[in-house]
Amino acid sequence: MPQAVGVGSDRAVLQGGVLCLLAFLALTFIVTQHRFDRADQAARGIVHQTRHPAIAGFMEQASFFGGQPGQVGVLVVAVGMLWARRRRWALALPLVMAGVGIVQLLAKWAVDRPRPSLAPWGFPSAHVLSLVVLCGFLAYVGLDCARPARGRAALVACAAVVGTVAYSRMYLEAHFLSDILGGFTAGLAYLSFAIWGIRSAPPLGEIVSWWPLTRGVEPLLMPATAGSAVDQVTAPAAVVSMATATSVVDAA
Repeated sequence: MPQAVGVGSDRAVLQGGVLCLLAFLALTFIVTQHRFDRADQAARGIVHQTRHPAIAGFMEQASFFGGQPGQVGVLVVAVGMLWARRRRWALALPLVMAGVGIVQLLAKWAVDRPRPSLAPWGFPSAHVLSLVVLCGFLAYVGLDCARPARGRAALVACAAVVGTVAYSRMYLEAHFLSDILGGFTAGLAYLSFAIWGIRSAPPLGEIVSWWPLTRGVEPLLMPATAGSAVDQVTAPAAVVSMATATSVVDAA
């Protein structure tokens, strides 16, 4: 079974990650200099105009399931589905998502920007950052595994999930627009570097062969090659004689 995903070139993926990282750094500078405050307040006012009791419950549910509870469930199901055909990607997904937690904590700690509710650590949005990585990872693999129409449908579904959760975070006064954009750009940057790293990593067999403890054992694990008739006869005899000698030594 194929183990690699071939959507896009390694160079394009890496360049995309660099561009998204530069966009995140530029946005971080603008936010810390309070040059995005007017746009944040304008977007906040627009979201306030859509407030209605009929959709408040839906927004709370979208924010809840778009966070850690829903993401863990999707992660478990995705690993199970990818295991049969894309084992490398199935193994990599939990590691990638664990790295997301570290990245978002470091970013929030470094910027230390309050939320609209004045709670700490608003930039970037952890919901959006982690969802971009999770949904983007699955969409990337799905574009290669599924038929083109299904792959595009999966991409649209992932975009809808990220967009809905992002809007719910603004609706619930948990984030500004700049927090959402920060999570989006940081998530795309991290996702691009993760995909590039997975695609560039050597096969698991090569990694095992590099391990020092396996170098002396590797020749013993190699299957015997076809040789002459004399080799096929003398090899079992040699094994029997070695076993006999070993038993005599042990008995002594």
